[in-house]
Amino acid sequence: MRTHPRSTARAGWVGGLAAAALVLAGCGTVPAGPVGAAETQPPAATEAPTSATATPGATPTEAGPSTPSASPTTKPASDKAASTRPALLLEKGDKGEKVRDLQVRLRDLDWYSGSITGTYAASTVTGVKGFQGKRGLKKTGSVDATTWKQLTKRTSASTKDERHNVLRPGKAIYRQGSSGDKVRDLQARLKQIGWFSGSVTGTYGRATASGVKGFQGKRAIPVTGDVDARTWSRLTAMTRTPTEDAKHNRTPKPSKAGLDSRCLTGRAICISKSSNSLTWVVDGKPQLRMDVRFGAVGTPTREGTFSIQRKERDWTSTIYHSKMPYSMFFSGGQAVHYSSDFAARGYAGASHGCVNVRNLPALQTLFAQARTGDKVIVYR
Repeated sequence: MRTHPRSTARAGWVGGLAAAALVLAGCGTVPAGPVGAAETQPPAATEAPTSATATPGATPTEAGPSTPSASPTTKPASDKAASTRPALLLEKGDKGEKVRDLQVRLRDLDWYSGSITGTYAASTVTGVKGFQGKRGLKKTGSVDATTWKQLTKRTSASTKDERHNVLRPGKAIYRQGSSGDKVRDLQARLKQIGWFSGSVTGTYGRATASGVKGFQGKRAIPVTGDVDARTWSRLTAMTRTPTEDAKHNRTPKPSKAGLDSRCLTGRAICISKSSNSLTWVVDGKPQLRMDVRFGAVGTPTREGTFSIQRKERDWTSTIYHSKMPYSMFFSGGQAVHYSSDFAARGYAGASHGCVNVRNLPALQTLFAQARTGDKVIVYR
């Protein structure tokens, strides 16, 4: 059959628009690929009403999920379609202990803030939608079995105190007057997420206590300024193990060790998923190194050899409407860019496929030096 020239032109025009939409999106639709970084599991709770992976069920005070009845031999097409919809475990309007447990789990992952109410209202819907979006699930705002499974994989069952807003400080591990390498580790971790500034000293003084209080207050932990087991677990879940350089205020010297061979010629932004790091390399010599994080399970960061397609100093995602300053796009809508969320939450969060950087001064330097066409290597 002969193809009409007008049909061919129209197909090309539509394909061109689709490609342009992908490029302009910014951390947009991501094809199937390797699993990216995900939220880190928070500390285990000491008292659990159910097992960590128990499915929420009906209680006398809340509406439970309906149990499907046996299917008739003959069923209309509309009924058959309805039966394929995932059963909801919790949804807007529900109340009770199961909702309280849900809210605590969402709060552990920074998808809910404020008091635990036990009422599935707008703020809970928003938190569930946010979590679903990060996990690559359909953003319904209701909890089905898949959403619950993904949530319980990353959290522990709540305690009675947590579900009823009772804050009890634990025994202090570190407090004012403590000193040594563990305090250096604490200070370096607080510094990673903006709760400590200045030199790491190894001495737990007022500045360290102030940073700990700020961190605790943001996470519904009793604000004591002392580090108990809960505080330490939440902090380590959000940060990476500090290097000796970080703990002793030394400027790290970028090394070739661990770099992919593709990075050792020309100008290359070398991004390692195994070390969560980005190294800027020119003619085989590392120039800069910075921490990075990657896409979530449903929106993984692509791996391979790419190049900088364009640079945008002030960009906002056209899909997710999140700010992406100092963006360097390397694969469609995926870019290296600064993330205030990464700076605030560390590895407790993930991106929609982009490579997030939290060190703004370092990224500004890289943005100024890197050129369109420079290599971008993403590998494990």
